[in-house]
Amino acid sequence: MSSRQSLHPDRRTNGTAGVENPPQARFQQQQQQQRPPSAAERATSRSERRVPSPREPYTNPAHKRSASGNPRPASRSTEERRTERVTVTTRDKLISRTRSPDRRANNAASPGERWRSREPTRPRAGETEARKPKPEEPSEPWEPVVTLQPHSTAPLAMRVSLPPLAKTAPPTLQPEPLGTLSLEKQEAAIIDDLLFVFMGYEGQYIRYSHYKPEEERDRLTGPQFTVATGLDPSLLDLTQSMLKMASHYSALETFIDVQSREEFGTVNHALCASIRRHLQDYLVMVAQLETQFLTNESFTLHLLHVHTLPTTQMMFQLYTLAHEFLKRNALLDDESSDDSDPDDIDNILENLRRGGDLNPGNVPGKKICRGGIVIGLITKRLETMSGDPSAKALLTSLLRDASRPYMAMLNEWLHHGGITDPHAEFLIKEQKTIRRDRLEQDYTDDYWERRYTIRENDIPPQLLSVKDKVLLAGKYLNVVRECGGVDVSKVAQDLPQSFDDPRFLDNVNNAYAYANESLMKLLLTTHSLPARLRSLKHYFFLDPSDYFTHFLELGTAELHKPTKSQNLVKLQSLLDIVLRHPGTVVSMDPFKEDVYVEMNEVSLIKMLQRVVSITGIEQGESLQPLKDQPIEQDKSAIGFTSLQLNYTVPFPVSLVISRKTVWRYQAIFRYLLSLRYLESQLSATWHKHNNDIVWVHKSSERRVETWKRRVWTLRARMIVFVQQLLYFCTLEVLEPNWQALMARLKAKDGSIDGSGKPDRTVDELMQDHVDFLDTCLKGCMLTNGKLIRIHSKLMQTCTAFAMYANWLARELAKSDPDLVGPYKPPNMTKEAWESFRSTQKDPNASQNGDASVNSSRMHDEQVRIDNLFEIIGKWENNFSRHLQILLDALNHYAATETVVLLSLCARLATANQGTAYTGLKNEEDLGA
Repeated sequence: MSSRQSLHPDRRTNGTAGVENPPQARFQQQQQQQRPPSAAERATSRSERRVPSPREPYTNPAHKRSASGNPRPASRSTEERRTERVTVTTRDKLISRTRSPDRRANNAASPGERWRSREPTRPRAGETEARKPKPEEPSEPWEPVVTLQPHSTAPLAMRVSLPPLAKTAPPTLQPEPLGTLSLEKQEAAIIDDLLFVFMGYEGQYIRYSHYKPEEERDRLTGPQFTVATGLDPSLLDLTQSMLKMASHYSALETFIDVQSREEFGTVNHALCASIRRHLQDYLVMVAQLETQFLTNESFTLHLLHVHTLPTTQMMFQLYTLAHEFLKRNALLDDESSDDSDPDDIDNILENLRRGGDLNPGNVPGKKICRGGIVIGLITKRLETMSGDPSAKALLTSLLRDASRPYMAMLNEWLHHGGITDPHAEFLIKEQKTIRRDRLEQDYTDDYWERRYTIRENDIPPQLLSVKDKVLLAGKYLNVVRECGGVDVSKVAQDLPQSFDDPRFLDNVNNAYAYANESLMKLLLTTHSLPARLRSLKHYFFLDPSDYFTHFLELGTAELHKPTKSQNLVKLQSLLDIVLRHPGTVVSMDPFKEDVYVEMNEVSLIKMLQRVVSITGIEQGESLQPLKDQPIEQDKSAIGFTSLQLNYTVPFPVSLVISRKTVWRYQAIFRYLLSLRYLESQLSATWHKHNNDIVWVHKSSERRVETWKRRVWTLRARMIVFVQQLLYFCTLEVLEPNWQALMARLKAKDGSIDGSGKPDRTVDELMQDHVDFLDTCLKGCMLTNGKLIRIHSKLMQTCTAFAMYANWLARELAKSDPDLVGPYKPPNMTKEAWESFRSTQKDPNASQNGDASVNSSRMHDEQVRIDNLFEIIGKWENNFSRHLQILLDALNHYAATETVVLLSLCARLATANQGTAYTGLKNEEDLGA
């Protein structure tokens, strides 16, 4: 039932006194109208009362006016006033359809049905009596039925079925043509129709044009009205100028029903509630205009038009804004094909699991305009219409109302670290499947990097400049809340509720500062982050290394076994013994329980090459450790080459010392361990060269002594190479960068500037830590694929030389003529000779003095010496060549990337002086 019907319930007002016309009187009047009047009555009616015949067309002398809409003059005769009184009473009977809810209920809500009780008009001159309608002929039955529509997810959606179109009414219910009415009657009829049309109903002379109410798209676009032919042009012009407002009202009602569905989110719901309030004011205005039409004699179509002008502008602004939303939601023809929301799929699946339906706008691939996009569209529209005061006030009101639920979510995130966003409309997206218990196995920092992310396309314009602060404030408070470090359950008071609040930006900045300070205090003070970092330095950077050298000595027998045969329990026990040994620095470490031993069957070089080839770190990208990537295992790996330490870090320190950073620590540790192990092997070789008789004895064969000196020189060069690398990595790369990290950490704690407040954020602290490790990896030449390959070849050469030291000693014993004979050499002591003979496999073998045998033996010795010279020549060539390639590559990268490599070049150059490859610049060799 329309508001016009509810404003005048079952009441008919007399044109003069305004008293009610009871139903009995109405029935008697109807009986008198249906009875054919007698000749006396017709004469009396013509001569005394001057009332129009019941067959005359619709008349309303109370609204007599000219075509321009001016009221009639005030000077009227007594006869005119008497005639007017009677005529107004007649008009009340004719227009009682506007104030009689009983009759509208009986006529099934059709505009054409309101004319069922209209008096038959008098035939024109020349018509026969046979064409007069017969009272006894029954009218065509037409009884439309009102039904209730199924429930919608929009709580306040219209559930009453749509009324039938006026064109479907029987011909007997059609109104009198406008061409047969006078100007005054046309104006009264059109005003009466407009009051219905303003509320979305068809009138008698104003009806829908090419409109299908059952189609949602037509209802969202709004009906187009057409006026019956025969209306005066001046009245037609005024009428058509007001029909747009009626179309906008009908479209907005449907827009509210659609946009208020559950899947469109709370911001759309708040916007629709605000628009609904404006439409309620619109209906109040229509009711007031109806009252004026029924009570004010001077009310004209022109006055109606003047009164509706401000509302017309308001409805146009609302309709234009709603039209933009409909286009973005792909509910109109000109939808956007490139708008898609990948987050909608998760919401759709969750909705289906709850038993929901695929409503319009909830189809995969169709982006729903909600949340920040809604606020952004209103803001953009507000900027465009800022020169129109009325439009600006309207849009400002809509923006304020629509942003309230968004601001509630924002305040909840800023001050409590929680997200209540069932419709995925907030600028922060939460991945609930990523939990903190995965931090122990997560090598990609998913919890911190992907648990909470920003929806880049859904950010309101008001939050673009502070979106990072909004993200970090909530993330920090989440950590603090989960650790119980700060009570964040208190409800913040006096928070801004809309974006136009002047305290809006201060609220974001203050919440960010508080969250950052709370988490920094939690990390640096409560969980002792600096002490954790120093503990990592002790274990992974081997600083100091005395405890680890002791561990390697105790576990030498176990670590020489193949990787698959390692006893980790035994190694862990040995490590625990070493760490708890009094007198060492690590014995005082409170976190030594968090260190444990593990084996990695993939060699360090293969692991680094695999990482570099995938992440493209040579092109400047960040180093990302591999996870679950198939890498070929090293079948010849032993404990020394596969050993690595691991570290258990509790939450929230695991955010800073994450698995990604621990992987970097492990890469540096394995590199330092490989250098120290190679140094120990070369040192063992040096010890053999200085204690074994075959090396110490000065042979009478000059070629043998020359060969031994070449071996000693190569060993010394290799030791210089390894020791210089160790010195460079520890003292020129790791230590300076560590000191810089500690300085930045102290600055964040306020201990340098004395402010007592952190001047940087937790994210910057985490980034500083990652940058420190990346810088160390780059300085140690572990992030460049070319340097890794060259370094691998040098390490393999040195390792092979150290491994074959015993074989070279046996070959030397067979090649030295002083040691192969049965007699003690003159320059060797008896004790040394006896010791040497005891090490031989067959010291009592017969030594025949036959000349032919001696000649054959001497020939074999010369062949062996030649073979030894060939072997040492290959090692020298291989080591010198690759060392020079390394030097040239270091010079190149020192000039283009890292200047710290220059000092390493200067030190390693001494290990290659005097060789044939000094100063090598061959492009082919550089690419080897």
